[in-house]
Order: sequence, then C-alpha cells, then structure tokens
Amino acid sequence: MANFFASGRRPLSPGSRAGLGAALVLLVAVSGVELIDTSRPNFIGLFAAVPFLAAVFAGWQTTLGVGALATVVGMVFASTDTEHSVAGLVNVVGIMLATGIASAVATIRQRQADQIAELTRLAAVAQQAVLRPLGPQVGALAVAGRYISATAAADIGGDLYEALDTPYGVRIIIGDVRGKGLDAVRLASIVLGSYRHVAYERADLRAIVTDLDRAVARSVGDEDFVTAALVEERGGTLTIVNCGHPSPLLLRRGEVIPLDPPATAPPLGFMPVAQPRVERLEPGDRLLLFTDGLGEARREGEFFPTADRAWRLLGHGTVGDGLASLETALVDWVHGQLDDDIALVLLEYTGPGVEAAQPMPSWEVGAAGS
Repeated sequence: MANFFASGRRPLSPGSRAGLGAALVLLVAVSGVELIDTSRPNFIGLFAAVPFLAAVFAGWQTTLGVGALATVVGMVFASTDTEHSVAGLVNVVGIMLATGIASAVATIRQRQADQIAELTRLAAVAQQAVLRPLGPQVGALAVAGRYISATAAADIGGDLYEALDTPYGVRIIIGDVRGKGLDAVRLASIVLGSYRHVAYERADLRAIVTDLDRAVARSVGDEDFVTAALVEERGGTLTIVNCGHPSPLLLRRGEVIPLDPPATAPPLGFMPVAQPRVERLEPGDRLLLFTDGLGEARREGEFFPTADRAWRLLGHGTVGDGLASLETALVDWVHGQLDDDIALVLLEYTGPGVEAAQPMPSWEVGAAGS
C-alpha cells in the first residue's frame, strides 16, 4: 500500500502527503466513532468523505489508494451487522462510487495544476528572454535590476530595462509600456530589441530616442505609448534623456536629488523631442531608475515615501542589497497588494576607469558645469 501511495519509485509530493494525512486522520476518526458506538455501524457512509478529502490535495493514485482503504474498512464494519446487511452493502458501494468520483476529480485538478505550473515556467522563461539579468558591473557602474510583479501568478509585464557597455559609454534604458498582458510584453520586447541594436550604433541619445519612437509607432495603435528614460555614463559624465518617464533619483552624500528634465517630452510613440540633462558624477553616487508603479504604490491613500526613504534604503551595502531593502519596505508598506508592476534599476558610479579617458559627447561639452 505504501508503494501504491508513492506511485512507484517517485516520492509523494507535499500536496499528496497533506491529502494522505488528512484523509487518514478522517478515516481513523470515523473508525473510532464506530468502535465507540457498539450498537450497530451507523457511520459507514462517512467513509465516502475520505477519498474526497484526499482529492483536494493529492493525485489520483493517492486518492484511489485512500478510497480503497476506506472501502476495506467500511466492509469490515458492515460485515459485523448481519441484521442490516443490505444497508451495509449500499454504504460500501457508496464508498466505492465516491472513490471513483474523487479519483476523477483529483485527475482533473492535477491536470489544471500542471498546466498552471507550465504556464508559470513559460512566463519565467519569457521574462528572462525579455529582461536579461543586469550587472553586477557594467563599465564604471555597479548595476542591479529588479522586477516586482503585481500579480503573484505571473512575473512578466510591460516594464523594461537594459544596461549595455557601448563604444559611447554605459547606456541604460528603463521604460513602461501602456497597458498590460501579452500586448504589453510584445511591445516591451520590440523596444528592447531595437534598443539593443541602436545603442551601439548611435552616438547621440536623442538619435536613439528617434529610432525607438519609430519602432513603437510601427507596432502600436494611436493611443499606445511607452514612457522611457535613457541614461548614459561616459567618463564620469551622466546624461539623461527623459520621454514622459518618472525622473531618476540621484543619491549623493545622504541627499536625494530628483533629476528632472530641462523640459517635458511626450512618451515614445508621440514623436518626443527630448532635451538632455547632464550631471557630473562623483565616486559613490547612486542613481535609482524606476517605473511609475513605485510612485503609485500606496496604502489607505498614502503614497510610499520614495524620496524620503531612498537614502536609508538604498545607500547601504551593494546595489543589489539596496534594491532588496527597497522591495521589502515597499511590499510591507502596501501589505503585499501592488496595483502595478515595478521595474527598478540601481546604479553606483565606482569611479573613473578606462571610460574616463573617452571624450565627452559633443552636445555635452560645457553642459556639465551648467
């Protein structure tokens, strides 16, 4: 019987063990009641509930085994009541029927669970294909990325990020596709695919924006768009081009500085003409890039105080440690209920290296000190 429950050589899954344990407890409880009530077997019919309880958690093999055991126990109790043999036989047949139905239910439930598990696995594979792991070091930047899904059943959505070490410096993009579901994933993959190509080809971030805008316009309807922020670090100079995206936060010596763009620009898909913002980095500076799910996270109408808590959460340990602290604090703030997916990228300028000898892009000359 133990080998049957274990389905041959395979060990029982946690669900099957839970179902088996619960069913056996019920079987023992009903048997105990029958033994205490010595007048006649009045509770044989309750054994029919044993396989159904197993079917809630366990597979069909375990359910069938438990049902067979319940049938045998029921037959033993029924055989002691010779005056009501017909009633006992009816109860035993009922247990057998319940075992068959419960096994069928367990089969259907297991198939559905397997399908969900496969879809979850495919979603994870798709997520890894769209959002490749970042860092830990890209050029002169320590880099970490994190994707926080608002849906526990799926870890994939329309938020995107990428960091590349190009001939023009380290270039990072973070973006958020309007909408959800497979259409958002498709558009995110289009944007990232285009970016991974043009980031190596265009010397000017604004030319990259133009190329990405065309890619988005070819792939969406009139009301669809992608907010995005493009960041370039070159020789200690930070250049940001923002297309309708939340402004990055610069963390420097205990202060948190929003890097707002010189002028607002619409998202990709609406022909943005973005003006770059240029900053000079200091060793140890950290930069937080995030999608609007972070700005919209709230509990009881109160938004998560990102700017107020950014330094305490992000200014310690590695950049990966910082993002882990931010995620923990955020999930605790919203009590685990997020309204939107969140993409996070944390950068740290580790100091001048090989990239420091590279010339500054032409549009940045004289802008760093302004």
